Amino acid sequence: MLEVNNIAKRFGKLVAVKDISMAIPEGQIRGLIGPNGSGKTTTFHLISGFLKPTSGEVLFKGQPITGKTPNRIAKRGLVRTFQLTSVYRDMSVRQNVHMGHHIHANKKSVEISNNTKLPSISSIEDSTSWILEHMNLSDEADTPARMLPAGMQRVLSIATALAVRPNLLMLDEPLAGLNPTEKSNVAQKISGLSDFGITILLVEHDVRSVLSICDKITVINFGEKIAEGTADEITKHPAVIEAYLGKSEGHNA
Repeated sequence: MLEVNNIAKRFGKLVAVKDISMAIPEGQIRGLIGPNGSGKTTTFHLISGFLKPTSGEVLFKGQPITGKTPNRIAKRGLVRTFQLTSVYRDMSVRQNVHMGHHIHANKKSVEISNNTKLPSISSIEDSTSWILEHMNLSDEADTPARMLPAGMQRVLSIATALAVRPNLLMLDEPLAGLNPTEKSNVAQKISGLSDFGITILLVEHDVRSVLSICDKITVINFGEKIAEGTADEITKHPAVIEAYLGKSEGHNA
């Protein structure tokens, strides 16, 4: 689904990301972690088109997307919640999800060619209703977004991203600032997306949650990939323990 081949980013003499590679198959939930300043956010920018790599390439569904704009990348089915996190606070929940269909604005149908298992629905209105129901937001459909608790606003941002019908969804710190109950709810929603064939790549500071959600985890430190594997493999990796997991008692960074 996604191939990152030796991407690097330099800002003058500063090397922010150095020759990072990873391959994410369809349907996988992949975590990207590392200490503060490790380069994971820059890597996210490079993949999603917000920054152009100094070298290397990014392939999505076998096609190069290196250097393409975020909007063009999103139209191919790779969507980042960074683009959608700021919900329209004065709009209702339903209106927010409806707005998420903007990529299909010139189409008579929201049914597009993709590899997901999302149902084919012939109208934006029906698609909006289906997403609200699936994300357990139907009861709040007419509530202004600003009235929702932080956790539900985060679910709303994911619901809005679903309206684009992504093949791959990039989640930028989806659990940040949430209480334990809210984290559990959002994590459950993220895990459920794989049932529809949606591939997930997420950056998150809450390492414990990443270990429980993700099928595989990539660890970056000082702009380089230092480890990759399952939660069990990562927690036992000496370089990870030294560089990241051992830095804080709560396994957060």
